[in-house]
Amino acid sequence: MADIKYKRILLKLSGEALLGKKEFGIDPKIIDDVALQIKEIREMETEVAIVIGGGNIFRGVTGIAHGMDRVSADNMGMLATIINAIALQDALENKGVHTRIQTAIEMREMAEPYIRRKAIRHLEKGRVVIFAGGTGNPYFTTDTAASLRASEISAEVILKATKVDGVYSSDPMKEKNATKFSRLKYLDILKKGLKVIDATAVSLCMDNNIPIIIFNLSKKGSIKKILMGEKIGTFVGGSDND
Repeated sequence: MADIKYKRILLKLSGEALLGKKEFGIDPKIIDDVALQIKEIREMETEVAIVIGGGNIFRGVTGIAHGMDRVSADNMGMLATIINAIALQDALENKGVHTRIQTAIEMREMAEPYIRRKAIRHLEKGRVVIFAGGTGNPYFTTDTAASLRASEISAEVILKATKVDGVYSSDPMKEKNATKFSRLKYLDILKKGLKVIDATAVSLCMDNNIPIIIFNLSKKGSIKKILMGEKIGTFVGGSDND
């Protein structure tokens, strides 16, 4: 098998990525396709950790907009990520991929509590590890959770799956003249006010020199192509030599 560019990755999945054409919940076809892509890269002996969002079930910002207390809304959002994690674990294990869920909020009957050394050991044994429950704290997004966990497990890259094929100067769904960036520095995200990933997550990646690749999950084989070194999506890194 050809050499792969990254040995240990953290895949960031948004809850919305699991919607498909549904308005709410999980599209079984979409989660099955995601599981197949993850199985494909596990067969390349890549160590895979995943942080999953919960926006397909409940978004904290929506609750806040309707007058909910911020802490209550964020707690509900964290619980939504755990529902998605269980669904993804089931899809993966149905395909023979050994998986463990670790949650930032203890619920031992359903998943392991997050323990860094145990997570790393699971990865070394070839298991996919799904980190759920965000950071376990309100006021932090799952993007920040992804950056935090990637730093803790020494992931070589964060692959952030979205509905578009990279970062654009404006919303390509609304602006026909939006320009796609093939490469950005961490500070470019902050200076340009690009909303594809939150500022706290970007700062944490910058501090720990973890590159981010933002790509379209719906294009089959995208994750494998990235691991094989193809230039897909937008690469976010600290210097031109990354």
